[in-house]
Order: sequence, then structure tokens, then C-alpha cells
Amino acid sequence: MMRLSVLDQAPVSKGDSPEQTLQHTLELAQWTEKLGYHRYWVAEHHNTTGLASSSPEIMMTRIASATKRIRVGSGGILLPQYSPYKIAENAKTMAAFFPNRIDIGVGSSPGGSPLTRSALTDNQNKSLRDFPRQVADLQGFLHNSLPRDHEFRLVKAGPRIEEKQLPPLWLLGLSERSAKQAAALGIGFVFGHFIDPSHGRQALQTYYDHFSPSVSGKESQSIVCIFVVCAETEEEAEELAVTQDKWLLSVGKGVGTKVLPLEDIRKQTFNKEEWTTIQQNRRRCIIGTPEMVKEQLSQLQEVYQTDEFMIITNIFDFEAKKKSYRLLAEAVF
Repeated sequence: MMRLSVLDQAPVSKGDSPEQTLQHTLELAQWTEKLGYHRYWVAEHHNTTGLASSSPEIMMTRIASATKRIRVGSGGILLPQYSPYKIAENAKTMAAFFPNRIDIGVGSSPGGSPLTRSALTDNQNKSLRDFPRQVADLQGFLHNSLPRDHEFRLVKAGPRIEEKQLPPLWLLGLSERSAKQAAALGIGFVFGHFIDPSHGRQALQTYYDHFSPSVSGKESQSIVCIFVVCAETEEEAEELAVTQDKWLLSVGKGVGTKVLPLEDIRKQTFNKEEWTTIQQNRRRCIIGTPEMVKEQLSQLQEVYQTDEFMIITNIFDFEAKKKSYRLLAEAVF
């Protein structure tokens, strides 16, 4: 069995406004729900003109209200910048409105440049090294399970919804260290193949080997997130993927995060170093026909021993993006 989900960074295509991009997010969520996708998660990015996903909790609430079945989550909330208590209350509030449909994924990214992070924390000196403690506190506030000697043991996160309605907690990571953190807390683990696949097999195996049941769950749960571009022919998929190739190249250089159309990219030339980077970035992606993509996902399923892939498709053309998700769903389901 293979389950498919969606990660949406709300990438802004050249010529589109942020408002149009967010409307595309709603349309894509409704579209992928009809296709049978299991989850729809939104990312968190700051101080960029090319990604409109700066407030995941607000986006989650809007998406959940515009859909009926699909699980809605964060991929992920950048916990080091915030209060675990406040995130727990946001999570419980969303879960009260949308019972058994909310997922809370958290990550340890600083959220941007040092200056951006200072703005997010209101100049408070918050160490990224506190992330493991913050995740444990978030779990404690969600489940009212903080240790008796915890300084905030008497502070309860509301609304006090039933235990069975509490949103599952997921940790996003790239390494064995983050896998061990998720395993020790007994929460779900999401591996970011789309960021860096280098340590995926070791990270997932570490998570499975060290998983300890907890108030959050009795069994391990994993998701692997990966770039996918799917089209009816390999040639068409490759052409569509060029816009994602260029976007990844620009993001890596910090020179722009809007997705450019193919005609703009064709006017440019890439040097040897850029071509090398593009080829390295292709390790983060699967590109091809529905049959090709399904086969490669099946191979990765054996490697990662997971039953769920979260698909991210950051190409220029929105209708082609919708079609990519449709073709993949038809091939897998």
C-alpha cells in the first residue's frame, strides 16, 4: 500500500500576486482531496517574495474550512521561534473546529536570516539547541502530561478537547539525531528527501529502531517528502521540471524565489557549476510519466520502509501542477 499526501510551500509564479497564489493553495487542496490524497500540509517561510506560506496556522484553518475529508497540517511550524504553550493552544483550537483532521508538524529551522529570526522572536535570545526541550513541552501541553516538577505543570492548554481529538505531533528532520528525538517522544517522523536525501535510509531506520510508545502514539509513523513532476510523456515532464530546476537553483543562491516561466529560462545560459548543481538537485526529485514515478516511489518505499509519500511540485504552470497530482494519483490509487 502507498499513501500520497501534499506539501504546499505556496510558491509564487512570476506574474501572479500573493493573493492569487493563496487562492491556488485552496484550489489545489480541494483538487487533491477529490483525487484521494491523505494530507495537505503547508510550510512556513519568512521574508521572501516567492513563497506565500508565512502563517501555517491561519492557512490550515482556511484550508480545513474549504475541504471536507483531507487531513490538514503544518510542514512545519518553526518551533524555535515560538512558545510551545501557544502552539499547543493553536493546535487544540484548530482540532476543536475540525476534529480528527489536524496534524501538527514542527521543524527546527531558524526561519530565515539572523535578522529575520530576531524579528520573529522579538529580539529574544532563543537558542536553537532548545528545540528538543520545546518539542517535549509541546507534547506535554497537548496531552497534559508535563512532568510533575515542570515549572509550567499547572498551566493547562485550552480548549480542553477530548484526548481522542488531539492532533498528532510530527517532527520534521534530515538526520539520525532528529529521528532519535522523534522516536524518544513516540511521535511521527517526516524525512525531508526534497531537501537532502543523503541520510534518509539511516534516519528512518534509526527512527524505527528507537521508537518508544508514548501518550502521542503506540506505533511508529513516518512520511517521506519528495519533489515530483509527473506528465503524460517523459519529454513533457522534463520540460515542466526545468522551471523547478531553475527555482531550486535560485533559492540555493538566494537570488530569487519566484517560479519563472519556461520562456524566461530559455533566454538564460547556465555555467558548468550551475549545471552540476541542477544535476545534484535532481537527487531530490522524481520526474517522468506516471508509470516511471510510481516505479521510483515503489523503489524508495523499499528503501525507506514507509507507506506514505508527501509530494511537493513547484513548477510554474498551475494547471500542469494539478495535472501532475492527478496523473500520479491515477497511477498509484
